Amino acid sequence: MTTGTTSGSARPQDARRQLITEHVLARGTSTVAELSELTKVSVMTVHRDLDELARRGVLRRFRGGVSALPSTVFESNLDYRLGVNVAEKEAIARAACALVEPGMSVMLDDSTTALALARLLVDQQPLTVVTNARRVVDVFAGRDGIRLIALGGEYSHTHDSFLGVPCVEAVDALSVDMVLVSTSAMDARMTYHQEQDVVLVKRAMLASGTRKVLLMDRTKLARTALHRLAPVGDFDHLVVDAGIGGELLGELRERTDVRVADTV
Repeated sequence: MTTGTTSGSARPQDARRQLITEHVLARGTSTVAELSELTKVSVMTVHRDLDELARRGVLRRFRGGVSALPSTVFESNLDYRLGVNVAEKEAIARAACALVEPGMSVMLDDSTTALALARLLVDQQPLTVVTNARRVVDVFAGRDGIRLIALGGEYSHTHDSFLGVPCVEAVDALSVDMVLVSTSAMDARMTYHQEQDVVLVKRAMLASGTRKVLLMDRTKLARTALHRLAPVGDFDHLVVDAGIGGELLGELRERTDVRVADTV
């Protein structure tokens, strides 16, 4: 058992916690001793990591170890999503950014891929940005040349965004040039999400846009979830990373314009 931090082998905190999360999700449960050996840090450090991951709602603590929460819980958690497939999301954001022209009005959802895109769009001035995501609001707030419209509603700590009937009604009052969204799952024909409140907001967003863009990394492909969101063919563009399989790519291209983003 590792009792102290091993010099040169300890991972940075965020990367270590991501490793712990992926290890537990793959196995269902794990012990503190096992995670200490895996990460090459002390048991005390692992305990602190697990306390934080439990606080975020990613994992569940029990005496001597930790277990995975149901996938519908941790996959919705923003803190978890922020640490997953970062390079792929940034590549997708770069490709999607090319679709946006100065002077447009765009609506961004509360996905982490849309957040990555927001950081690139600050230079596409002038621009009108509509969003229900608090962190996207933070990106654009106070920026010259940006008209920012924040969608209200019931605050969701899990998503760090605003949802519910007030949000849907706010979206319904608007019409934008382009809506850019992501979701948790899709197959060759349909997109899905595991949460009803999220689906209702995303559907309203899609109905408000002249052009609709779907942003999806490969981990969300060839999967389904409880609620149907919209057919793939309803989107004008689909932006995916280069990890997509060839057969699925061919099927998707029969239904919409697909742009494959290379990870640098």
